[in-house]
Formats: sequence, structure tokens, C-alpha cells
Amino acid sequence: MSILTATVEAPSTGPVRPAYRVTGRRVLSSEWAKLWSLRSTWITLGLGLLFLVAFGLIAASRYKSGIGSAHMDRDFADSTAVSLSLFGTNFAQLALGVLGVLVTAGEYSTGMIRSTLAAVPRRLPVLWSKAAVFGLIALVVGVLGAFVAFGFGSGIVSGTPAAMGLTHAGVVRSLLGAGLYLGLVGVIGTALGAMLRSVAGGISVLVASLMLIPGLISLLPSSWQDNISPYLPSNAGGSMFALTHDSTTLSPMAGLLVFFGWTALALAGAAYRLVRSDV
Repeated sequence: MSILTATVEAPSTGPVRPAYRVTGRRVLSSEWAKLWSLRSTWITLGLGLLFLVAFGLIAASRYKSGIGSAHMDRDFADSTAVSLSLFGTNFAQLALGVLGVLVTAGEYSTGMIRSTLAAVPRRLPVLWSKAAVFGLIALVVGVLGAFVAFGFGSGIVSGTPAAMGLTHAGVVRSLLGAGLYLGLVGVIGTALGAMLRSVAGGISVLVASLMLIPGLISLLPSSWQDNISPYLPSNAGGSMFALTHDSTTLSPMAGLLVFFGWTALALAGAAYRLVRSDV
């Protein structure tokens, strides 16, 4: 009689993949890598820095050449080295704000957002990380550009009534305030891109909020303008880095708080859309 013996083979096991946890640090690292992998990031940040420095130097040169001229604009004649050097802030904010929109809305247009949210199912850490990473980069670019523009601009207007140095009261605060303003504009752009999920829509709302609406407010009665205009995003942000203030503008701290409020409102809208809507 033959005896059949069954040989039990041990199940083959492949290499065990390490278990990765989704942490805030890893999400930040991922967003940092994605941001710098895009050519548009380098180009747009370079444009923002160029606008801030170049237009500041142009304004300072124009002021220097117009000293003593009877045709110089009265508002321009009252300028300081700080206001001249930061003349390009309005142009730099467009570059940084548009790039902020592209950081989030660009993923929706390419469909990459599905892969991103599959890796980070909780969703909100993605928004916070994108806003934090790009906001920090925009802040660094803004502060660097402000100090470089002032360094060259103050040299151009040296010996004129607009001449100022870093040791003058309020100068460093104004330059840091300009950098912080540009950083927060970048965060607002990121939030608008996530909320509207459209590059064109995000850029349109950004430009309207920062540039068009203040012009439309000027059409209102003067009593309304005095009550509304200081609290608009661009005007509140401008008071953050203005060297002098009057009764129609906010103080630097009040302007910072109001602009923080606008930034928080944009982020809240983006967070609500991200959590409540499918991608």
C-alpha cells in the first residue's frame, strides 16, 4: 500500500512594503517639491522680483530727474525714498497672486488634484500646505525685493528731499510690511484658485479685488468712500507698508488685521469648497 504524503508549501511572501503615514511634514514636503518642479514657478517669481525692483528704480530715477521742475506731479513731489522704492508693489502683487492661483487651480485643470487627494484623503492639509509653502516663498521674495529696491532707490534719491536711510523711523517696518503684504497676496491667490477651481476665474477675481473695485468705489459719494475704502483689501494692505498715515487710512496694525481677515475669509471659502465638493 502506497502512502501519499501531502507536502504543504509555505505561502510565498514578497517584499513587505513599509507602511507610510500621512503627516503634515510629508504633505508640506510634497507641496514644496511640486511647486519647484514647475518652470512657471521660477519664471513668475522672477517676474515678481523684477517688477518690484525695476519699477522702484524707475520711480526713483523719475523723481530725481524731475527735482525743481514745475511740471512734476504734486503727489509725486511729496514722495519719500520708501514710497518710491515700493512703487512696484502693485505690479509685483499681480505676478505673485497669479502664481498663487496657478498653484491650486492648475492641479484642477490638469486633473492632478485627484492623485493629490487620493494620497491625502483628509483634504484640508493639502490646502494648508499649499498656502503655507507658497505664502512663505512669496514673503521671502517680497522682503528681498523691497530691501533691494530701497537699497538702490535710496542711493538714487540721495541728496534730495526724499532721501532716507534704514535708520529713519518706520523704514524697516514699511519694507517688512510690503513683504508681508505680498506674502498674504500669494496666500489669497492660492485660496481663490482652490475655491473657484479655475485659473481664469481665480485671476479675474484677484485682479478685481485688488485693482478694479477700489476704482469703482471712487464713484460713490465721498461719505461712503471714507467708510468703505480703507477696508478694501488693497487699501488695507497698502496701509501695512505706508510710511505716513492720515484720517482716511488705517494704521499699520489695523491694516494688517483687516488684511488678515480678508485672507482668512478666502481660506475659509476654499476650505468649505474643498470639503463639500467632489473633485
